[in-house]
Amino acid sequence: MVDKKLKQKEGAQYTAKAIQVLSGLEPVRKRPGMFIGDTGVKGLHHILFEALDNSIDEAMAGFCDEIKVTIHKDNLAEVEDNGRGIPVDLHPKTKRSALETVMTTLHAGAKFGKGIYKVSGGLHGVGISVTCALSDWLRAEVYRNGKVYAQEYSRGKAKTKVLTSGKTDKTGTKIIFQPDPQIFKQEIKFDWERILDHLRQQAFLTKKTKITLIDKRTEKEWTFYFEGGILSYLRHLNKNKTILNDIPFYIEKQIDDAFIEVVLQYVDDYSERVFGFANNIYTEEGGTHITGFKGALTRAVNDYAKKNGGKNNNGLTGDDIREGLTAIISIKLSEPQFEGQTKARLGNPEAKTYVEQVLYEGLVSYFEENPHQAKKILEKCYLTASARLAARVARETILRKGLLEGMTLPGKLADCSERDPKKAELFIVEGESAGGSGKSGRDRKFQAILPLRGKILNVERVRLDRMLTSEEIKTLIIALGCGIGEQFDLKKLRYHRIIIMCDADSDGNHIRTLLLTFFFRHYKELIENGYLYIAQPPLYAISKGKERYYAYTESEKEEILKKLPKDGIDIQRYKGLGEMNPEQLWETTLNPEKRVLKQVTIFDAEEADAIFTMLMGDEVPPRKRFIQTHAKTVKNLDI
Repeated sequence: MVDKKLKQKEGAQYTAKAIQVLSGLEPVRKRPGMFIGDTGVKGLHHILFEALDNSIDEAMAGFCDEIKVTIHKDNLAEVEDNGRGIPVDLHPKTKRSALETVMTTLHAGAKFGKGIYKVSGGLHGVGISVTCALSDWLRAEVYRNGKVYAQEYSRGKAKTKVLTSGKTDKTGTKIIFQPDPQIFKQEIKFDWERILDHLRQQAFLTKKTKITLIDKRTEKEWTFYFEGGILSYLRHLNKNKTILNDIPFYIEKQIDDAFIEVVLQYVDDYSERVFGFANNIYTEEGGTHITGFKGALTRAVNDYAKKNGGKNNNGLTGDDIREGLTAIISIKLSEPQFEGQTKARLGNPEAKTYVEQVLYEGLVSYFEENPHQAKKILEKCYLTASARLAARVARETILRKGLLEGMTLPGKLADCSERDPKKAELFIVEGESAGGSGKSGRDRKFQAILPLRGKILNVERVRLDRMLTSEEIKTLIIALGCGIGEQFDLKKLRYHRIIIMCDADSDGNHIRTLLLTFFFRHYKELIENGYLYIAQPPLYAISKGKERYYAYTESEKEEILKKLPKDGIDIQRYKGLGEMNPEQLWETTLNPEKRVLKQVTIFDAEEADAIFTMLMGDEVPPRKRFIQTHAKTVKNLDI
């Protein structure tokens, strides 16, 4: 029942004065997550990539062929290109320089008009201005008309006028900025690997453009330059893979204002890797261009199969056809419509039509001209369809017994009483002894324990029907409760914290890797939603009299020892979780108030896929090279 008096009182206060109008870049600073996704590691790198996008747009327009990104020792970031340089003359509407207008105004830029940029990634108009808004300090240098122009900003506002600071014979733009600690409250630290992977991707998509990354913190430098564009990208993605159609499919075509490029190839693998890009921006959540791609591929393969005496009268499904597929779809549009400020999904309806038309026609020709390649692809698809049917039979057999969907929970699972998945935790524990300590030491209200016996099946090279014959894998699937494969339903997941808890030795590391492979290949959605964690049990227990301290790293151990007297100290090195009694396990690893958990994330699915293939796949030479390269850097090796 609404309290009428309270309603009238609050209503009297709710006047025009209560309506907040944010000017300039205030909306960005007020709600940064709307523009960069979050204010953590991902958002920090997002503002760097927004600055890079301006340079990439110049390259796509044909005015730039060199881009340099530098990370300085104080995590100052710098992006420089040899493009035309942002205009510095007076803007007729804002009565300020074009440079200041672009840097300090949302939805301002040459990308909205016709003719200056045929295609660009920055059509939201929030790119570089967002970087400016979320920087404690930013300096823009422009090289054009034989002069150097510069202006400095702080938190989205100009601190100086546009000043002329010398002569030059080069053209281009340089942006130097310091991310704002008021916004990025965690440690401001740019990640070399994350930036390197992004620049490599952009270099593949912008062929014949030299992109260099320099890290002044470590004095590392790397340069990318690819003549082959997305064909080179395909070769990179499929390194260490067994190729099926050694002549990859490639097509490029201009339709109206859209330029479409598609490349695809099949490998002897069980996962699909389809990467979609719109104006060089990775559309993580897909969109209309991916819908068009999938429709055309399914239709073209089925049409060819029917024409050539296909074995499957009911037709191959899209999943059958995309298993083992590596594909890159790149579309460049004059006016892309992205869904959301972070541009994760393309919404242009015409993109579906364009991609579908280009791909279908191209595949029909490819199959006719390369019958041997087409045969290999069809054989792969038929094999996948057979395995899918076998997996369905195996799954239905188990379902008839009331399993896989949690109707009959496995006996070894010590479940919790909590039924709200958001509050429930599942610890996947290595070994029966550690499982026993975990069951005794846990909080039964919200913590469930699932002990595993030994090393689980390596699922990297195993299909679902074979997986379901493994008792340990089956137990794990049942405990999760959300099904697997075609029956997967995230809403049925029983725990929103799934915590891998293994010993800190080589066997524990191996089991952890096997479990991560299982989740990455079959439950990637759990990782993407932030549900998967790795427990960090302590390496040492350090005792002095009645006092006990726990060290989770070697450096922590040294710090604790510095604070204690030198005599009478007992140091215990934990080799396994089973060495801890229930109280110690609760105190160090289970207690939410004291424990250390590492959340498993996939910031780069492409790189993660390559690592899992190398470490867990059939090809031995790449794994051998990896071990030889990194052997000397391994600490605490258990021999």
